[in-house]
Amino acid sequence: MTTDSETAPASGPAPIAAASAKPPAPTPTPVPGRGADVAIGVWLLVCAAMVFGIVIIGGITRLTHSGLSMVEWKPLIGILPPLSEEEWLRVFGLYQLSPEYLQVNNGMSLDAFKGIFWWEWFHRLFAQLIGFVFLLPMVFFWLTGKIRKGLLPNLVNIFLLGAIQGVVGWLMVASGLVDRPAVSHYRLAAHLSMAMIIFSFIWWQALTLLRPEARSAMVAKRNGWRLRLHLRLALVMALTTLIWGALVAGLHAGLIYNTFPLMEGHFIASEAWFYDPKWYNLFQNAPTVQFVHRWLALSTGAVVLLYGWRVASMEPLAPVTRRLGFVLGTWVVVQISLGITTLVLSVPIITAAAHQAGAIILVALILWALHDLRRR
Repeated sequence: MTTDSETAPASGPAPIAAASAKPPAPTPTPVPGRGADVAIGVWLLVCAAMVFGIVIIGGITRLTHSGLSMVEWKPLIGILPPLSEEEWLRVFGLYQLSPEYLQVNNGMSLDAFKGIFWWEWFHRLFAQLIGFVFLLPMVFFWLTGKIRKGLLPNLVNIFLLGAIQGVVGWLMVASGLVDRPAVSHYRLAAHLSMAMIIFSFIWWQALTLLRPEARSAMVAKRNGWRLRLHLRLALVMALTTLIWGALVAGLHAGLIYNTFPLMEGHFIASEAWFYDPKWYNLFQNAPTVQFVHRWLALSTGAVVLLYGWRVASMEPLAPVTRRLGFVLGTWVVVQISLGITTLVLSVPIITAAAHQAGAIILVALILWALHDLRRR
């Protein structure tokens, strides 16, 4: 038999202890790890490679005189090419109303039209494919919490730049559908400049994720800012040369004065200052634009070679910095050689496309070297 004290519920300080118990700490939000950074970095490298590819495809489209074959702009819907004879006749009929057909290709057959149509269609298809390859993984990485704080706005901005680039591209094409069968060389330069901005942002962000620590930590502080300044100058000069290359392409200035280093025996063409005011010739006069592009290229080459010489003779310095300096110096010589070859051969498609590709590679190498010298 039990007593009341044995069966009575426990009393005393227990309820006070229960009341004072702390609630369990909230589970911390997981921070994306190194694996997520590498995955995003690799994805961005793929996107950068695709932007590189679209620039080359765009160059070939221009060199094959295919860029004005599609006179309609249908984002997303335009992914599908004409799938019936009726649709082919419709798009060909629209082209027959364009200045290019009326002034250049009058009498062109439907089969010949298809030959130029496919290049421009592929160019637009690849551009939209880049948008999908960028947007869909970005949404996936965001939904799965793999994007670090501060990175998402950068990615969104890159995507918006890509959307703006599509509009810039159409405005460029539209400039050749009004009176004269040629796109505005200013809009062509703007289109290429925007592509290089997008490529540079993606490439830099990929390097930041894949190479989070500067590999050039051995460089002395007093030399670090000097090398960075030197590379920034090289970058500005390389991009300016590239933009003038777009002006050369838009004015077909590579088809004249196909001698080097002189322009048909003269340092500068006799009609170089034809327009007034004189500064107008720098942007509008084909011989002058080619002259500026030549000497910008040679000046950029000198600046890059000087950088390679500096890092080859500087102590202390990390091995990767020396290697990048050597690669930069070698590549700028290759790039200038491609440019001279393109000029003297009157712009064959293969060497012209290789020259354009070489310019992007040079910019990428300069950015890589600059990234490795960035401050921690």
